[in-house]
Amino acid sequence: MTHRVVIHYCSQCNWLLRSAWYAQELLGTFAEELSEVTLQPGTGGAFWIDADEQRIWERKRDAGFPDISELKRRVRDVVCPDRSLGHHDR
Repeated sequence: MTHRVVIHYCSQCNWLLRSAWYAQELLGTFAEELSEVTLQPGTGGAFWIDADEQRIWERKRDAGFPDISELKRRVRDVVCPDRSLGHHDR
């Protein structure tokens, strides 16, 4: 099965680099599980991340940006819940 992550970021807020770094980290960790990580520019301070069309992070709802360990846990919980993330699971 193939899985997809979409990172929607505000281009007006200059969040492209943060979003690209998240994408790089996710592709490195989930190379076998993810078929696509998409960067989707937007405006108005919006930032959210969807995994297989499930909203796993939203900046306003979740009070800021995820640290990478939390983001990887949330992606893992959707795309491969039985997989260990090693030190990220602590």
